[in-house]
Amino acid sequence: MSFPLLTATAVLPALGAIATAAVPAARRTAAKWLALIVSLATLVLAAVVLVRFDPDGDRYQLTESHAWIKDFGVRYELGVDGIAVAMIALTALLIPFIILAGWHDADPLETGSKRWRPTQGFFALILLVEAMVIISFEATDVFLFYIFFEAMLIPMYFLIGGFGDRAHEHGEAAASTQRSYAAVKFLLYNLVGGLIMLAAVIGLYVVAGNFSLTQIAEARANGTLDMATSTERWLFLGFFFAFAVKAPLWPLHTWLPNAMQESTAPVAVLITAVVDKVGTFAMLRFCLQLFPEASTWATPAILVLALISIIYGALLAVGQRDIKRLVAYASISHFGFIVLGIFAMTSQGQSGATLYMVNHGISTAALMLVAGFLISRRGSRLIADYGGVQKVAPVLAGTFLIGGLATLSLPGLAPFVSEFLVLVGTFARYPVIGIIATVGIVLAALYTLVLYQRTMTGPVKAEVEGMPDLRVRELVVVAPLIVLLIFLGVYPKPVTDIVNPAVKQTLSDVQKKDPQPEVEASK
Repeated sequence: MSFPLLTATAVLPALGAIATAAVPAARRTAAKWLALIVSLATLVLAAVVLVRFDPDGDRYQLTESHAWIKDFGVRYELGVDGIAVAMIALTALLIPFIILAGWHDADPLETGSKRWRPTQGFFALILLVEAMVIISFEATDVFLFYIFFEAMLIPMYFLIGGFGDRAHEHGEAAASTQRSYAAVKFLLYNLVGGLIMLAAVIGLYVVAGNFSLTQIAEARANGTLDMATSTERWLFLGFFFAFAVKAPLWPLHTWLPNAMQESTAPVAVLITAVVDKVGTFAMLRFCLQLFPEASTWATPAILVLALISIIYGALLAVGQRDIKRLVAYASISHFGFIVLGIFAMTSQGQSGATLYMVNHGISTAALMLVAGFLISRRGSRLIADYGGVQKVAPVLAGTFLIGGLATLSLPGLAPFVSEFLVLVGTFARYPVIGIIATVGIVLAALYTLVLYQRTMTGPVKAEVEGMPDLRVRELVVVAPLIVLLIFLGVYPKPVTDIVNPAVKQTLSDVQKKDPQPEVEASK
C-alpha cells in the first residue's frame, strides 16, 4: 500500500493544531515555534505533492479511497487534479507567512478587565483552518467535501471574533462589539449557504445513488445517469449559492468587508487568500463537472453577477476611509474577475481564473500584511491618519507600493497575466462583457494609487514621525511574496503547465470548445 500523501498533507496541520493548543500557557513562544515548524513541514508535503503530480497523467492522481459510511455510499475519497495541486501549494505556502506575520497578534494584553485569548489558541486555529482547507481541495467525495466546507467556519468564527484587530478609533468596548458582529455575520451567511448546499447534496444522492464525484461525472458523460433538466438546475443552484457566498460574489458579499476590517491582518489574509478560494475552486470542480447543462444554462446570469462584482467592488474601494475595507472591496472586484473567467467557458478564461486564484492570494497577502505592519505601528486603520510614511519608513512604503501595484495588475507582476487571460478568454465568447470588465482595471489603478498617495506621500504627520521601518521578521514575511509576484509576473509557465490540462478536461465536461477566430476571406 502506497503512502497516503494527500491524507498526510491534511492530517499534519490538524495534529499540529492539537499539539499547539496543548502547549502550557506559560510557553507561548514555544507554541509559536511549534506552529511555524508544523506549517513548514506541511509546505514540504505540499511540495512533494506538486513534484509527484504529472500534468499529462490521469485527471485525478495520488488517489485514496476507503469505505466510510457504507449504508449511504459515503467514502473517504481523495484525489487531485492540476487545479487542486495549485491551490494546495498556495495554501501551504501562505500559512507560514501568516503565522510569522501574526507572531505578536495574540500576545496577552490587559485592556481594562479584558484579556486576550491564549496565544496557543490563535496559532492552533490557523493550523486547523489549513487542514480543513487542504482536505477540501483534495476531496472527491461530495459529502466529505461538504463536511469540511462547513467545518472550517468554526475556527474562522473564533479567529474573527476572539482575536480581532486591536486598532479601533472608538476604543476596546466598541471594538469588541464590532468583532462579535463581524464574526456572527460571517458565520450566518456561510451557514445559510451551507444549509442550501446540504439540501442539494441530499438531492444529488437521491438522483445518483452515491456521493463520488468521479463516478457521477463519469455516469453523466457516458449517459448512464440522465438527470431531468429541472432537477439538474435546482441542484446546481443549491451548490452554486453556497460557493458564491464563500467566494464572495455580489450580492452575497457583504460579510467580507466586516470580517476583514475586524480581523487581524494575518487572519484577513487567511480569509480572502485561502478560505474564500474554496468557493471559486468548488465552482470549477463540482458545479461544472456535476451539472454541465445547468452550468451552461446559468452562465449568462452568473456573468452579469461577476461583472457587477467587478465594478461594484472597485467603486466602493475608491470611496473607503479604512485601509482594510478598501482591500476587502478590492478583493470582491478580483473575485468577480475569477468567476468571470470560470464561466466564460474558454480555456484562456479558466486558466486565467485558476492562475488568478494563485496570484490574488500572493498579492493580497503582500499588500494586507504590509498594511497590517503599518496599522500596528500607528494604531489606526483610517487612511486619513497617515501621511509621509515613505520619508520615515522607506522600505515599508516600497513594499506597500509593490503590493498595491500587483493589486492593480501592473504588467510585470503576477496578477497582470491572470487578469489578461481572463479578459481575453471572456472577450472571445462575450465581447461586450469583456469590454465592460476592463473598467475594473481603471478603477483599480484609481483606488490603489490614491491609497498610496494619501498614506505614503506628502508632509510627514506628527503621529507618523519616528515610525520604525520593517523589522527582520517582517522582511522575512514580505520579501518572498514580492519575489514570487515578480517571478510569476514574467514567467507564469510553471503554474499554467500544471493547470492547463485540468482546464481542458473541465471544458470537455461542459462540452465547450474555444471559439475560433473569424478570418475574413481574402478578396
